[in-house]
Amino acid sequence: MYHLSEALRFPSPHLATEEGIVAVGGDLRPERVLLAYQKGIFPWFEKDDFLIWWSPDPRMVLFPDELKISKSMRAFMRKNTYEITFDKAFNEVVKACARVKRFGQTGTWITPGLMEVYETLHEQGHAHSVEVWDGPELVGGLYGIDIGQVFCGESMFSKSSNSSKLALIYLARELKKNNYKLIDCQVPTAHLASMGAYPISRKEFLSYLN
Repeated sequence: MYHLSEALRFPSPHLATEEGIVAVGGDLRPERVLLAYQKGIFPWFEKDDFLIWWSPDPRMVLFPDELKISKSMRAFMRKNTYEITFDKAFNEVVKACARVKRFGQTGTWITPGLMEVYETLHEQGHAHSVEVWDGPELVGGLYGIDIGQVFCGESMFSKSSNSSKLALIYLARELKKNNYKLIDCQVPTAHLASMGAYPISRKEFLSYLN
């Protein structure tokens, strides 16, 4: 297992364990976290005193051109009254994502340390959010890290029907308009697969970053 030092570097993602762990330790300096994403690595742990850095193989991705919108979702979009915004309530989206209860999980990987570093990266222009509003109430959204032509999706939440799907659809449309290559979804979920995401090899994923 590779233990990170104070030096701002990571081992090659190709040296990851079978589970996808690249390294442990290090710190949550914004520059280290940003470097990790740029190298195809992301932080994922439950406590800030034991940092784990991942690059799974395969990698779940969504190409904006291949986004799937079901007939029922198209009908919902035609008649829905939600307002969609970008970067209007970044911190609120992150906190809402951290509060979501997920099947098979007792806690959240969005620790206080990660909340702080994502807030800093947002202030620096590297992290962005999509918000879904029902009047004044924030009912859905997502956030992630922008590393230039690749958007690394971190988490999403939904308090009302279809709101997280709506956030992803608007994100994909915005990224497509700006010629982004893909959305990094990290690990497989049925929700993302239903919208067109699928796994590719780590080697292929890293080729997009390069």
